[in-house]
Amino acid sequence: MIKKPFVPFAVLFSLLGMTLGAQAKDWPAPIKALEAQGAEVIGTFAAPGGLTGYAGMIEQQPLAIYLTADGKQAIIGTMIDAKGANLSQEPLDRLVSKPMTAKIWKQLEKSAWIADGSKNAPRVIYTFTDPNCPYCNKFWNDARPWVKAGKAQLRHVIVAILTDTSAGKAAALLSAKDPQVALTQHEQQHAGGGVKPLAQISATVRAQLDANQKLMQQLGAAATPTIFYKDAGGNLQKMQGAPSAEMLTKILGPR
Repeated sequence: MIKKPFVPFAVLFSLLGMTLGAQAKDWPAPIKALEAQGAEVIGTFAAPGGLTGYAGMIEQQPLAIYLTADGKQAIIGTMIDAKGANLSQEPLDRLVSKPMTAKIWKQLEKSAWIADGSKNAPRVIYTFTDPNCPYCNKFWNDARPWVKAGKAQLRHVIVAILTDTSAGKAAALLSAKDPQVALTQHEQQHAGGGVKPLAQISATVRAQLDANQKLMQQLGAAATPTIFYKDAGGNLQKMQGAPSAEMLTKILGPR
C-alpha cells in the first residue's frame, strides 16, 4: 500500500520508472546524493526552522526531505509542530500524491479491463486479475455485496502470469461478446476451471495482455490481485492480495 511518508533511508532503493514530469535540477549535493540512490525529487516547498523542504518519491511512496540551512545535510521524515501537527503532509499531497494519483489513474483507465458492476457506482477500484488466481476469485466473491448494491465497480485489469492456461483464459474473457457476463460466469465457475482457454490468441488481445503486464510491473505489483483505489482524501492506495474484512471496507466503502 502507498503509505503516508515516514521512511527511514537505510537501504538502496530503486525507482520503478515513475516520473511526474519534473525536470533535472541543479540540486544541492545532499539532494543529488538521494537522487543517485533512487529518490525522485519533484519540487520544493517552504519549511520552518531555516530548512528548505523537498518533496520526493521513492518506490512510489511520497518522501519529505529537509535541507539544513548550510546546505550540507538532508533529513528525511515527517516534520511536526509543537502540537503534533504533521507539517509534511500538505506539501507532499500537493506536489506528489495528487499528481501521482492522477497519472496512475489515467494509466489504469487506458488499460484493457473488464467492468464488474454499475458504471454509475460512486467508487471505482482497479484490480490486476489473472483468470487462474484463487485470491482474485476470493476478492470477486467478497466484493459481491458492494457490487450488487451499486456501491462499487471493480475494473479487472486482465493479466496472464500464473499458469500455462492463463493467457488462453484471459484471451477468452477479453474476446467475449459480453466480457462482463463472461467474467461473472468464469468467477462463478472458478473452482471447476472457469472459462475455456482459447487455443489461438489474436494479435490485438496479445498486445493488450502484454501492455497490462508491463503496466503491472511499472506500478510495482508482483502478484494478483493487486488492487488500486482512492482513499478518503482522494490519494491513490495499493493493496496486494485478497483483502481482509477490515480492508474491504476501506477499499469498497461502507456496506
